[in-house]
This record gives sequence, C-alpha cells and structure tokens, in this order.
Amino acid sequence: QALRERGCRSEEQFREVLREIEAEVQRRKELIHKSEERRAIISKCYKPKHPEVYTLQDSFLAPEFLEIVRFCTSPGADLQGLLSYLESFSDKRIYRLPVFTEEFCQAFVDELENFEQSDMPKGRPNTMNNYGVLLNELGMDEPFLTPLRERLRPLTALLYPELGGACLDSHKAFVVKYSLHQDLDLSSHYDNAEVTLNVSLGKEFTEGNLYFGDFSQDPSPVPQYIEVEHVGGRGLLHRGGQIHGALPIASGERWNLIVWMRSSAIRNRLCPMCRRKPQLVEAEGFGDGFTEPPREEEEEEGPQTVDLCAL
Repeated sequence: QALRERGCRSEEQFREVLREIEAEVQRRKELIHKSEERRAIISKCYKPKHPEVYTLQDSFLAPEFLEIVRFCTSPGADLQGLLSYLESFSDKRIYRLPVFTEEFCQAFVDELENFEQSDMPKGRPNTMNNYGVLLNELGMDEPFLTPLRERLRPLTALLYPELGGACLDSHKAFVVKYSLHQDLDLSSHYDNAEVTLNVSLGKEFTEGNLYFGDFSQDPSPVPQYIEVEHVGGRGLLHRGGQIHGALPIASGERWNLIVWMRSSAIRNRLCPMCRRKPQLVEAEGFGDGFTEPPREEEEEEGPQTVDLCAL
C-alpha cells in the first residue's frame, strides 16, 4: 500500500523496488567487514599529523565542561542545578554546553583534513553525509570517545533518565563536513541513538543552522520547528529521536563531531528504527548498541555487543 501511494503500480515497478531493497540489504551486511578492512589499513599505514588528539585529555575540554561534570558527580546534584549551567531551547529538551577548547578544535580539524588529503581508504558516516570521517576507523573509539561518553553520562543521567541516560554503554561517532562544493545541508531525519551530542568544530562559515521539529514518536499535524546556531567548541545534546536537520551553508566550510550514544538496556526491548523487538546479528566493536544476554561461560565478562536489528 505504501508503495502504491508513492506511484508504484506495475509488477515491473514492484520488482525494481525489490531489487533496490535487496541491494541495500546486501550493502549494509557488508558495511562492518569493509570498515574493519579500512581500519586495519589505516592503523598500519597512516601517519597522524597530530597524534596527541587521539587520546582524550582534560586540556582538550573547556573548563566550563569540567565544572559541569564536577557538579553532576557531586552529592545532591539534581536536574534543576544542572540546567543552570546549560542553554535550553524551547521545550524540546535540547541543551547547549561548552565541550572543547578552541585550540583542540583547530588541531582536530587539521588532523581530519590531513587524513582526508591522504590516500587512505575512507568510509563515510552514512547515506546522507557524503563527506566526513568514521572515527572508529581512525582508532579513536577506546582512547577518546569512550572516555568522552563516560564523562557525559552524569549529565545524560539527569537530562534523559527515561532514555537510559545513566547507562549509555556504546556509541557511533563520526565527523561531518559541509562546504559549497560538497554537502550543503542535511534533510530531516532522526538518529539511531538514545542521546546525540553534536559539537561544532569550525571552520569559518555562514548560515547552516540546525533545525529541530517533533519527537519521532510524537509527531503533530503541524510541527513547530526551531533553529539553533552553531557555536564553536560548544555541543548540543538532544534526544536521538528528535527530528532535525541542517540548513544550507552560504559560505565557507563547517565541521561537526556527532556522537550517537546508545543504551542497550533501552534498545534491547525495542529497536528505535523499526520499532519492533530486535532480531540480532553479530558485529565487530559496538555494532549498533544492542546486546545479547550472556551465556553462562560469558557471565563474568558481561553481555556481548551485536549489530543492527536484522530488520
């Protein structure tokens, strides 16, 4: 019925759609294997320009961010106290906070540009962003991104308790790039995440605001959108299911760090993309953040992370 409503009428049209779906399913099945191949080559052959940026250090983090973390880990920390440190936008539970120093942002973007200019194989973040870097392929998951996610968890525990904010246990992280002759904007979508962090890294650009609409599970007949400007070194925290996009930039070049943070305790019950009980297939690394119940011999090691819901 959905296909008919979109103009699919003949048997040949249905067969063509089926072929496209089957090709996309096969492409997605091969993503993890190809990503591991790229990561192995990069690890062996790529020489970083700024090797220090691959391991998170307190000196990379804005002093205000460290102060917020100290508050959230102090006795008696509560939501109202945390909100006094953050910028809030409407009632959509979107919050802005300082994350990185300007010096770190400059060095990080310089490193990413050095990688982009190399002859290393490159995976792209997703089907919507054609330019950018998958940070797990650069080997940044454990030394940089996991510690960053753990620093954020006291904040997300207070801001998004019903989304597993206290038990975000995996992530997918990537950097997206927008420029006049590449990707200009990003259409409306929601993320495969419980909570998303979006940090503006630079460089110089005009326009390109983010916009936010309804929560994906609670759409309204006439959605109300708000625009939020990028501020260098500052990040936006929002629910992964918040419908959002990026308006076109008018000049320059914009880089953003995106971290999709996931709670297996939440998504094990319901896949956030197909809205069904997940059917799991194995993956390397964090996969898409689902976990299988551990077998007896694995109980001491904890649950094993597996890939995307097969649907």
